[in-house]
Amino acid sequence: MSQKASVILVDDEQNILKTAKICLETVGFEVTAFSSPVQAVEALGEKSFDIAFYDLKMQPIDGMQLLKETRRISPQTTVVLMTAHGSIDSAVEAMKLGATDYLQKPFEFSELKHFAEKVYEHHMLKREVRVLKEELQRSRGTGEIVTRSERMRSVLDLARQVASSNITVLVEGESGTGKELLAHLIHENSPRREKPFVTVNCAALAETLLESELFGHVKGAFTGAVKDREGRFEAADTGTIFLDEIGEVAASTQVKLLRFLQSKEFERVGETVTLKVDVRVIAATNRNLEEAVRSGTFREDLYYRLNAMKVKLPPLRERVEDIPLLVQHFLKRFNSTGEISAEALAALRSYGWKGNVRELQNVIERAVLLSRDSEIGLHHLPEEFQTQTDAARNALTLEEAERQHIIKVLRIAKDLDEAASILQIDPATLWRKRKRFNL
Repeated sequence: MSQKASVILVDDEQNILKTAKICLETVGFEVTAFSSPVQAVEALGEKSFDIAFYDLKMQPIDGMQLLKETRRISPQTTVVLMTAHGSIDSAVEAMKLGATDYLQKPFEFSELKHFAEKVYEHHMLKREVRVLKEELQRSRGTGEIVTRSERMRSVLDLARQVASSNITVLVEGESGTGKELLAHLIHENSPRREKPFVTVNCAALAETLLESELFGHVKGAFTGAVKDREGRFEAADTGTIFLDEIGEVAASTQVKLLRFLQSKEFERVGETVTLKVDVRVIAATNRNLEEAVRSGTFREDLYYRLNAMKVKLPPLRERVEDIPLLVQHFLKRFNSTGEISAEALAALRSYGWKGNVRELQNVIERAVLLSRDSEIGLHHLPEEFQTQTDAARNALTLEEAERQHIIKVLRIAKDLDEAASILQIDPATLWRKRKRFNL
């Protein structure tokens, strides 16, 4: 895309054409104006335009026909129709054919300026959605983990590096950050990928049940043990076991886990026969295990055994740049054909996300259900998003603020050197920032 939004303006009334051109140029657009719709069609085949403003009533080609030609020649161009009061029905029909909006004549200079800025925001959102979908295609091979965050990519690189070994991995991260997905990623990139991947949620079971779940039991070992049962370690033999919420394990089970990590040996509950298996252990916790060790609720020797390699997942609020990408990912997962409005996306970006990616997934699933494949607006999001103050809703991370400021400067600068001068940075630095922000 050029540094200024490229606009094609077509109206057979010279006064309106001249006034509208001046107005759009004050917004910072690069405007190519035509009084002849035939010449405009020729221009569409020669140059790419971001936005098109067409008068509806023209000869020999009217705005509706020009819209159809634009959809055929340049489908990524955002089209707006300008129409007199008596032609609003036709303008609405044009929107069904792909026009983004219509502007009713006559209009004030300030009205057109404000309207054009909103159209440009919509165009940039559509452009971002296209980029995000392309990124989703390129992100195949990382399972369900999609990211554009450099910090998150470093975590994934580390996970792939340790995957080829048998080292025990401790995954730290808040609830909902994707710890199990990361464990899957490690397993799928390991030599054990064709072998079992077994998951145990240590917080979901009582102490006696957890021990039986992990190590198995024999008939009569306790009330209700009516037959022999193998444990999860046996089931995971030659593969990987994922121990989620390891910080919730009781002290007596911690002792047995320590022994297993040291020797890969254990006994079923109620039996004295020692069994040995070949299992790679990945554990996860949303607690600070170092603090648990200091408080005496978690064994120090077990912690160091588990912590042979630590991988820490950042919370979603610290990788806000991933939110648009994740939104597109979940829209695709829930088979939505709709998009998300700029206002709704801004609200998602500024939210605190205590539940992290899992919470975002739930919010998008709810919004898809309520929107019924139409555009997801702010009113489709839960109440807490709608009741945020304007200041909170529009709050930006430092990175997002920098990105938006660079976009504004690029729109008004005549070239990259001038943009770098306005920003008071080296042109090479600007080049790197443009690449980083996909500008």
